[in-house]
Amino acid sequence: MNDIQEKLPRWDHVCLKDGMLAKIQKNVGAKMLPFQWRALNDEIPDIEKSHCIENFRIAAGESKGQYYGMVFQDSDLAKWLEAVAYQLALGGCSELREKAEEAIDLVVRAQMPDGYLNTYFQCKAPDKRWTNLRDCHELYCAGHMMEAAVAWYQATGERKLLDAMLRFARHIADHIGHGEGKIPGVPGHEEIELALCRMYDVTGEDFLLDLASYFVDERGQEPDYLVVEHPDHSNDHWSGIADLGRKYAQHQAPVREQEKLEGHAVRALYLVTGMADVAQRKKDAGLLNAARRLFLNAVDKRMYITGGVGSTCIGEAFTYDYDLPNDTAYAETCASIALIFAARALLQAERNGLYGDVMERALYNTCLAGMNVTQDAFFYVNPLSVLPEASEKDPTQKHVLPTRPGWFGCSCCPPNLARLLSSLGQYAYGTAGQEVRVHLYLDGTAELDTDNGPVRLTVHTEYPASGEIRLEIDGDCDLALRLPGWCHGSYDLSVNAHETSPAIEKGYLLLRGLRGKNQMTLTLPMMPRRVYAHSAVRADVGRVAIMRGPVVYCAESADNGANLHLLALPRSATLIQAWDENLFGGAWRIKAMGLKRNTDDADAPLYTETPPGLYPAQINWIPYYLWANRGEGEMEVWLREIVLGS
Repeated sequence: MNDIQEKLPRWDHVCLKDGMLAKIQKNVGAKMLPFQWRALNDEIPDIEKSHCIENFRIAAGESKGQYYGMVFQDSDLAKWLEAVAYQLALGGCSELREKAEEAIDLVVRAQMPDGYLNTYFQCKAPDKRWTNLRDCHELYCAGHMMEAAVAWYQATGERKLLDAMLRFARHIADHIGHGEGKIPGVPGHEEIELALCRMYDVTGEDFLLDLASYFVDERGQEPDYLVVEHPDHSNDHWSGIADLGRKYAQHQAPVREQEKLEGHAVRALYLVTGMADVAQRKKDAGLLNAARRLFLNAVDKRMYITGGVGSTCIGEAFTYDYDLPNDTAYAETCASIALIFAARALLQAERNGLYGDVMERALYNTCLAGMNVTQDAFFYVNPLSVLPEASEKDPTQKHVLPTRPGWFGCSCCPPNLARLLSSLGQYAYGTAGQEVRVHLYLDGTAELDTDNGPVRLTVHTEYPASGEIRLEIDGDCDLALRLPGWCHGSYDLSVNAHETSPAIEKGYLLLRGLRGKNQMTLTLPMMPRRVYAHSAVRADVGRVAIMRGPVVYCAESADNGANLHLLALPRSATLIQAWDENLFGGAWRIKAMGLKRNTDDADAPLYTETPPGLYPAQINWIPYYLWANRGEGEMEVWLREIVLGS
């Protein structure tokens, strides 16, 4: 494996200035996080109740009442705290700092004297701690609060939450693992693995990395604790989940032996992230190879064009290779966030543009589609085909919503989005030795540390609206610029006004030996293009999707009228793009002259031997991330394609 692990920049050393993601990031602090704080405190009428903060008050003995919510409700607050920490490091969200500090104080007061913290068990089942690792998310919630603690410490220098989570981690190490008096358990829902690695990085406590390594390598070993724990499924917290077998929680075999990414998509991708994180810190090439193998199975054979993953609502899970139905897709927002985490962890271990491509695909499509333009309503499920009547009346599509609700009973996705969008600088840049790496193109500045000293990078771009990216770099370094795979090697690059064609290595343009100040312009082709699925993807045979840069497009009934299934795009039709300043602050529309089948009247026979008529109809597309912002209606990513004259 690569001897030089990529280092992430400090959050407060990356500043997004302008462009779409910069505006979204600022709104996370100004709008999304205040909204979510009110939701966590049950202060917003007409949305699902959270009770998250109240659960902590009950656990701390400061309020009377009963626990309410999902078994993992604690994690909503943890992710919110993590997002606030990132925003503080960016210079925003100062009005929420006092609330966050109050919440941290409450969390610490709720923690038990022995270090244990989980409001579900403290309030509801105090005698059942560590008795249902498979179903009850104790380690998952612990991991999220640990990540919040690391973020808060790095952003503010305050150790209160970090010290509390170190006590919790020691409690876990005392109770779980190999040794007398311990249970040889692993988490049913992975997450703590990557959190322990992050705590190890900031504290240097070896037991944290050892515990993370144990959780990774103990998974799937025989005797399998997650089976032994409940041999008769008698304590199955989630009705029917145990019937999905050991693949559901990725313990069908030791992780180093697993060939395909199986089961619950979020769990699976958190596992890959944890595997990659442990592998880097332990310099374990075998574990890294296993993480890479599982990741590539997902992105090569089980990922939607939008970067969505998890094709079935039953278990929120992967099914089998190339099974990617559009109208029953699950594609949970959290799963695409986890996909980005996994890609980033692998990218730290090896500079490979594939991982950056996956981050970009998931970010600009499923993740952004997971919230509305005002960032106060959210999708849990991200389908690629929507018919509102089917969502209402077809039991197999009840999970597919045509409009975003303000909150959910299971609201893991909104605060997960908040923490991802608040920490984009961690995904955009990295350094390894004297090399500066640019993975995502975000308008702003970055102060980066290399073996040759500090480097200042300034990026001016409206990407992905524009393919022009102007970079100013000040410092002695090598520079690696990701060349997106969708470019197919097509680009223009000038350095100090001179055209150049540097070496390309695994999807990166490599500029060696830069000294002092340099200016460069990278121009990427941003014309709309047709994309086709592998022939084994049955749902998309004979269909075509439209992309522009990394952005997937969709057709909505708001622009095309009802019955989108009757539309067909001729292969010979010209795709025309036009900027629409009035489309939610500005976005590229795409249009083409297509055909539409005649709509039969209500009295027409169900079946007929008369072929349908076709008439010309303009087809209009907007970015997928903007769908469902103009009221309820139909939506399609994949349209039928026809070849005229054949």
